[in-house]
Amino acid sequence: MTAVEQRFREFKMPDVGEGLTEAEILKWFVAPGDTVSDGQVVCEVETAKAAVELPIPFDGVVHELRFGEGTTVDVGTVIISVDTQPGAGDAPAPAAAPAASAAEPAEPEGRQANLVGYGAAPASTKRRPRKPVPGQQPRTAPATPAAAPAPAPRAQAPAPAPVEPELNGHGRIGAARPLAKPPVRKLAKDLGIDLASITPTGPDGIITREDVHAAAQAVPAAEAPTAVPAAAAEAVAVAPGARERRVPIKGVRKATAQAMVSSAFTAPHVTEFVTVDVTRTMKLVADLKQDPDMAGVRVNPLLLVARALLVAIKRNPDINASWDEANQEIVYKDYVNLGIAAATPRGLIVPNIKDAGAKTLPELASALGELVATARDGKTGPAAMSGGTVTITNVGVFGVDTGTPILNPGESAILAFGAVKLQPWVHKGEVKPRQVTTLALSFDHRLVDGELGSRVLADVAAILERPKRLITWG
Repeated sequence: MTAVEQRFREFKMPDVGEGLTEAEILKWFVAPGDTVSDGQVVCEVETAKAAVELPIPFDGVVHELRFGEGTTVDVGTVIISVDTQPGAGDAPAPAAAPAASAAEPAEPEGRQANLVGYGAAPASTKRRPRKPVPGQQPRTAPATPAAAPAPAPRAQAPAPAPVEPELNGHGRIGAARPLAKPPVRKLAKDLGIDLASITPTGPDGIITREDVHAAAQAVPAAEAPTAVPAAAAEAVAVAPGARERRVPIKGVRKATAQAMVSSAFTAPHVTEFVTVDVTRTMKLVADLKQDPDMAGVRVNPLLLVARALLVAIKRNPDINASWDEANQEIVYKDYVNLGIAAATPRGLIVPNIKDAGAKTLPELASALGELVATARDGKTGPAAMSGGTVTITNVGVFGVDTGTPILNPGESAILAFGAVKLQPWVHKGEVKPRQVTTLALSFDHRLVDGELGSRVLADVAAILERPKRLITWG
């Protein structure tokens, strides 16, 4: 390893999940010129499974950010380089290089150098040498009088003021950065408006939201859907008045689409339905909320549905399996990693509770509450979404009776829990208002026969109808 390679260390996009091939850079927490330390989080990325914060594994000064926010990067690609010896002077240039380039570090093969050190962040007080922009006199590192370049002739026009570097949509260095707050920048990006084309009206030359909206309204309606700058290609929305908008398929939505297509056309789905009187279960939910042993945890109908499914799996363990196509084997599992489908701002994800069948009711309630809260905050890690065996999707929270859920890839069954509604029901020979819900169980017919699937669904329904079976069957 050369001295330059030892000094300028590169950090590659890691595989933050199990076999993931790419991730999108959501946000940079550092800029060129910032000092970083081993273990410091430098950016947040979104994989096909979750948003993850990435720490840098060494100390130094940020030399270059290779990609801008919103860029999808393959695993193993360099995303940031760090100068680990910021006080050691600049790297040597080739012998044939002119004096003006003597202070520039070696550039990666195939890339054109724009700046030396790429400058400091706007808020930093430390400045690193920069290569001049076109039309600007070169600035060199301090040198001995004999090695210094000759002064420019007096008749030459003075060089323009240095221009602050900016990362464009591809992480490269560009021209002066227009002044705008982050929400305004996002608005311009969503509307496909180039900030450099806007005349600012805010104080000190800051671009306002009104400036962006005015620029969007000035875009001809015929051009709105197609005339989108390259920098805005990552998140596209058309100007007001247009009737369509286009958004790139990526992140959780892309992963969900691929998984559902793969599951729907790989596993032969069968879905069975049952409508059940859950009045006693709803009464038990109310009682458990007052139970001192359940203090501090959330008690809701989903908790008892989860417990009922776990008991049904215990009674019919063969449903807890997966199909290994490569080895032509059915893999039966003696543990249940219970998945809970969760709607989040990034899309649908299915984290799972590890070894859920071994937990007590308070432990299951605590794990369920933590899983849902973490998912809503967008902090679910890839490990929490790997290794699931059976899933529950609670469509009842949307007022939906039930549905035909698609299996989570690699799993054998998924239970849909519908809305609980007060309905007329025959109870003890009389028609009475009762709390009623509909359950739907989809299963992989390659490894789950109709009889097995029916027994599991019937057991879940029987437990929810008479929840004391949680004790006698559990």
